Amino acid sequence: MKKSHHPPLVAQVTGVPFDSLERVVNHSKDSTISNRFSFSSSISLTNKGFSLRSWLLHIWALHIRYRFHFSMFDYSGSVTSPINSDSSLHKSFLKSEKIRFCDKAWARFSPLELKSKTTSSSRYGSITSMSVPQAVKETKVLVSPLDLEDAKDPPLNLHKPKEPYTATIVSVERLVGPKAPGETCHIVINHGGNVPYWEGQSYGVIPPGENPKKPGTPHNVRLYSIASTRYGDSFDGKTASLCVRRAVYYDPVTGKEDSSKNGVCSNFLCDSKPGDKVKITGPSGKIMLLPEDDPSATHIMIATGTGVAPYRGYLRRMFMESVPKKFNGLAWLFLGVANSDSLLYDEEFSKYLADHPDNFRYDRALSREQNNKKGGKMYVQDKIEEYSDEIFRMLDNGAHIYFCGLKGMMPGIQETLKRVAEERGERWDAKLSQLKKNKQWHVEVY
Repeated sequence: MKKSHHPPLVAQVTGVPFDSLERVVNHSKDSTISNRFSFSSSISLTNKGFSLRSWLLHIWALHIRYRFHFSMFDYSGSVTSPINSDSSLHKSFLKSEKIRFCDKAWARFSPLELKSKTTSSSRYGSITSMSVPQAVKETKVLVSPLDLEDAKDPPLNLHKPKEPYTATIVSVERLVGPKAPGETCHIVINHGGNVPYWEGQSYGVIPPGENPKKPGTPHNVRLYSIASTRYGDSFDGKTASLCVRRAVYYDPVTGKEDSSKNGVCSNFLCDSKPGDKVKITGPSGKIMLLPEDDPSATHIMIATGTGVAPYRGYLRRMFMESVPKKFNGLAWLFLGVANSDSLLYDEEFSKYLADHPDNFRYDRALSREQNNKKGGKMYVQDKIEEYSDEIFRMLDNGAHIYFCGLKGMMPGIQETLKRVAEERGERWDAKLSQLKKNKQWHVEVY
């Protein structure tokens, strides 16, 4: 029988361009796809011996059964490679591939999906921003190993400063745009499953070199809130992500950078390259653990800058991952930053808002772009005041409230909450005491 010459007809039947169909089949032997799907047969679109009818039936069956896999292809003609959770491929994958998703289900993807946000160049390379695959809210990402759900108590201090764990940098990506004051990076670290953690905990990082105040001894540990769920950005329980702002010192007289006074650890992390080694300790912390005993609870999350890190972990667990504990309550995020270019994980949060409007609220306070009701700069406490009646009512009904960010955020927030309480005829000190007693009040500032 002659080789069939009817690719346009197949495209009409399936609604997928012929070249994309052929690439789907050619990729069917990829290890990642083979692990997720069981192909009943291996079909070559150019295989001789198929009648037109049987050929079309095979292609149609393939389309129906594996239409989820087609969502990994760009229907405009360019094709991305099959998504692989192997973090060792992360560097080349990010640099050479373009990821586009159709409006279908979540797919398992690499540790980070990033797209170019601006053509401007940064001090340390191209500027990128977190990108989120399109999703339907009924479908979530499969995670493993699920035995990470079995422990009754959180892991604590598995690796101490004298015996840190040596992990490997997977990726370092700039999160902010060119108009952001300063640089903030998303850093993925491979711990190989040897430093498990829960959402809301922190890792300690020991930068290389000697402590200048104690020659011959290592640097002190710096704590960073973990910005991923226990399954990490690759959903396999082997990575953790940190959200780190580069600490740079400028001489007040000359206005020039003084590298000798720059933050040792933040600069080490932001300058790291895939494959670099990093010493980590922990995990540590219990105050910011996400209470999951009540799946319908309300969680009010307030952050400035990189303080959003633990909330990213919460929200991925609530809305992205397929985990045994299903969330059907309300998560409300208040994020305060300088301007739009400073927003962190904004695409990710905006996607949750679009997909879960009944379960997620998201308010931004942009101090250099917005004004509060008095005409001054809009800070996160001003946003809280806008919704104060609603927030207090939620707290009265058992809501949890979290604060994470720079230590300087708390006085303004406390002052606002005290003023609102007094306007409502309540004593703030008594109310705060009750919130702490009920374990509704969670604070982690630095």
